[in-house]
This record gives sequence, C-alpha cells and structure tokens, in this order.
Amino acid sequence: MTEPTQAPKNILATLRRIGALAAPYFRSEEKWVARGLLAAIVALNLGVVYMLVLNNQWYARFYDALQNKDQAVFWREIVFFCWIAAAYIVIAILKFYLTQLLQLRWRAWMTRSYLSRWMANHTFYHLELARYGQNDGQTPDNPDQRIQEDMQIFTDYTMTLSMGLLNAVVTLVSFIGILWGLSGVVSLPLFGSTYEVPGSMVWIALAYCAAGTVITHYIGRPLIGLNFQQQRYEADFRHHLVRVREYSEAIALDRGEQVEHGQLKLRFGSVLKNYLQLIKKQKNLVAFTASFGQASVVFAFIVQAPRFFSGAIQLGQLMQVNSAFGRVQDSLSWFVDNYDRVAVWRATADRLTSFEAAMRAHDGTVSALERTPSKAGEGLNAADVSVALPTGASLIQGAALSVKPGDSVLLQGPSGSGKSTLFRSFAGIWPFANGRVSVPDNAMFIPQRPYVPNGRLRDALAYPEPASKYTDAQLVQALDDALLPDLAGRLDDSDAWSQKLSGGEQQRLAIARVLLRKPAWLFADEATSALDAEAEETLYKRLAAGVRAAGGAMVSIAHRASVGAFHDRRWTLVPETDGASARYRVEAT
Repeated sequence: MTEPTQAPKNILATLRRIGALAAPYFRSEEKWVARGLLAAIVALNLGVVYMLVLNNQWYARFYDALQNKDQAVFWREIVFFCWIAAAYIVIAILKFYLTQLLQLRWRAWMTRSYLSRWMANHTFYHLELARYGQNDGQTPDNPDQRIQEDMQIFTDYTMTLSMGLLNAVVTLVSFIGILWGLSGVVSLPLFGSTYEVPGSMVWIALAYCAAGTVITHYIGRPLIGLNFQQQRYEADFRHHLVRVREYSEAIALDRGEQVEHGQLKLRFGSVLKNYLQLIKKQKNLVAFTASFGQASVVFAFIVQAPRFFSGAIQLGQLMQVNSAFGRVQDSLSWFVDNYDRVAVWRATADRLTSFEAAMRAHDGTVSALERTPSKAGEGLNAADVSVALPTGASLIQGAALSVKPGDSVLLQGPSGSGKSTLFRSFAGIWPFANGRVSVPDNAMFIPQRPYVPNGRLRDALAYPEPASKYTDAQLVQALDDALLPDLAGRLDDSDAWSQKLSGGEQQRLAIARVLLRKPAWLFADEATSALDAEAEETLYKRLAAGVRAAGGAMVSIAHRASVGAFHDRRWTLVPETDGASARYRVEAT
C-alpha cells in the first residue's frame, strides 16, 4: 500500500488513540469541572480571535489616518488600540491560567488513575514478568517514565495543540471573508480568454499553504518514530543510572565500575545517536518552515503591490490585506508550524496507548490457580498444582501438598528449580500457575530480598502497615528480638536504608516485621541466608515459637543444612527424566 493511501488512515487511527486516552477524564467524576474549564478556554480562544479581527479593522483606519495626515483620527485610533490591547492582555492571562489549571487537573487525574491500575492486582509485577519472560518487544518498557513524563507531555500537548488548532480554524473562518472582500477581482488571461477571479488572495493563500503542508509532511514524518525511540533511550539511560546508585556497594565490591561505565556509555550512546538523527531531521524541517515563514512576510505585499501603486487601494487597505493574509496563512500553516510538536505528541500517545493496552491485558489478571482461604483450623492444601515460567516452560506439574497447623516444612531443591516460584503461586502473585490451593488468611511471606523503603526507620519496620499502628515500645521490642538493638534509638531517622543496612541487617529487619505482626503462618524464602549460624538459630527459634503460639505453621526455603534442624518435614524438588512433561516433581516426606 502506498504512503498517500496510508497517511489518512494513520491520521485517523492516531486521532482515535488520542481520543481514547483523553475521553475518560471528561467523563470522570471531575467531568463538570473539566468541561467547564474547557468551555471557558474555548470561549477565551474565540475572544482572542475577535480581538484579532478588531485589530485588523484598526489597521485600515490607522494607516489611512497616517496617509491622510489626519491627526484627530490618529489619536482616536491610538486610544482605541489601547482598549484592544488591554482586553487582549486580560484574555491572554485568563486563557493561560485556565489552560494550565486544566492541564494540571487532567494530569493529576490521569496519574492517579494509571497508578491505581498499575498497582492493583499485581499488574506492575505481571508487566515486568511479561516483559522479561516473553521478550517480544510488545510489552511496554519503563512504565515509570510513561506515568511521570509521558502523561505530562500528553496533557500539555493535547491542550496546546488542540486549542491552537481551534484558534487556527476560527481565525481562518473569521479572516477568510475579510481577505476575500479585500482581494478584489483579478483578471486572469488563459488560453485566449480572460477569466474574472474573485477573492484572489484567498486562492493564493490556499495554494501557498497546501504546498507548504505537503512538503512539511514529507520532510518531517521521520520525526514521529525518532521521537518515540528518543523517549525510550532516555528512559533506559535514566533507569540504569538509578540501578547503579541502588547497587552502588555491590558494584564497588565487585570492582564493576568499568563495566557499569561501559553500560552507561552504551546507553547514552544510543541517546546521542538517535538524538543526532533527530537533529538532522529537525534541521531540514526548520530550514523549510523558516523559509516558508519568512517568504510569507512579504508575499502579500508583492502580490498587492500593483493595485497599490495603481491607486486602486490605499495604504490602510494594503496593510489590512497583508494582516488578513498573514492571519489566513498562519491558520492554514498550523500544521507546518507545529509538525515537530505533533510528532512528539503522536509518539507520546503511542507510548501511552501501548501502556494502556498492556495494563488492560493484565488488569485483574489472576493465574489459573484457584486460590481460596483455608477454613478455620485447617492449614495449606494444594491439589494438582502446576507451575510454569513466563516463557511457557513447565517447572512443576500436578503437585499435591499439605501443611497442617503445628508443622514446619523445609522446601529444598536445585537452584532454579522453582522453589521461590512455588511460594509466589501460594501467595497468589504468580500468573503462570494452575490447580487449587487453600491458604490461611493470617499468612506472611518473606522474599529472598526484602524491600526496605527509604524514609523513617519506623515506617520501614512497619511496612506495609502504617507505623502509627504500633507503639514505640512494640517497634523497639521487635528490633531487639530481631537482633537489631543498635537501631532502636533511630526510629525517627530518615535515610536510604537499603543502602545503609547490610544484607544481613536487611534480612533481620524483615524478620523484625514478622515478629511485630505476629502471623500464624509464615513462608520464608532464604530469610536467613546472609546471617551467621548463631543469629540464624536464634531467629529461627523465635519465628517457630511465634507461629506455634499463634496456632499456625512455617514453611521455609533454604539451601543450608543447618536450617533443616528447625523443620520436621521436607518438600524436595527432584529433577525429572528427559522427555517428562515438567522439569521437576515435588517429593513430600
């Protein structure tokens, strides 16, 4: 299919995508405020155009007064201009303020909406699994950038470009009649006959701007794809910078500075390479649009010069024609003047659309695993549980497992066999599982690498519950019981705790959370791998005592043989033979 045939379809598809992104806000709970602000902005835009019409009429009277040396009319028109200018300034200020206010409210609503959906039902986690598991290039990259930066660009450009287009259309409608009347009738000899052409300047303006629009499109269309890629490369570079800061200690200990420096240079190289291509294409576009704009300054004078020098029109009418032509030309040249911004707008809309589609696909996604709460007095029961990787490879198939109150189970197996993935399935966050499992309500999971938020220590300790739920005495007791007495006096200190605390301290902080919340059922994934044997023994005894006192049980993943002393049962992942339907089977003893 040729480009001219595709272009209208692409434009319509883009407008539909933009409409689908924009419409929800104007149908939301804020719809009346949003619609009211939008109506006010539209009215103010119409007011601006009306001021321009008055200004165009003023041109004729003012310059005629100059030509006729009519001092009384001159000063009267100066006063009238001051009123027009004052009204224009007031309208411009109000339009700016209300436009910015609507953009702010719109962005705030979109951000809240997208954040709610992204964080609901583990969608943020499922998107990362889909991206790294499928690696098909269809899953959106850098959702943080799409929520933070792309939404700001989208709301800003949607308002400015749509209001600019509205202004251009209204200006065109308002001035094209003025220009038609001022143009007069031009005699055009053609093939031995003479044709009378009314409104000649209108036809000239249409032809001039149509040619400019077509040329601009063909010069600037590569900008859309380049802008899309530029946003992606910038986000990748920023993301790696954050990771270097987050893992600064590990990188320093591994002497990995040169490797990370190389990775940063590689990503920044992609930023610069794409940006250079963007500059080259923008240079071509700027060269044409600047030439196009400068030519329009004198174009009307050149066309109307014969009429002026013949005495057919006076200076005031010549200036009015030039002004009207300029307004019509500006209106028709809206696409030419804003092509680079339209390219950024479309690229941003495409990124948000793909993010929206991905979230919709994963919104409320749950695995085929039927997960129900256990009945009172019962424990964990899993029947016909199968677990797969995001790639579709089957790890475990048809497992039947149970844990009764008072049990302590150790899950063991080779690295990569699916131990942590089985825990994720029990927790209900792994989407690539099926079967049936009932899990007690009062359960808590400790991941291999606990999350420690920045901020006050008391908030990191109580996470994800509010720190206000616990007294200082309870928080201090939990730290003491988790062998972190040195932190007891720092509850109100704010810091980057994931950077300040060692791996062992972070694991002890995670255990302090357990001792604080006192769950009956505990699933611990390598929860003491960074601790010494003495600390591990002390903490495991306290954890086991806590779940027994609450009438529950503990299930642990660990490679250390010493952890086995705290458990009376085993689940072992055993490799299957070649050709089996799954890689491992679970043997319960």
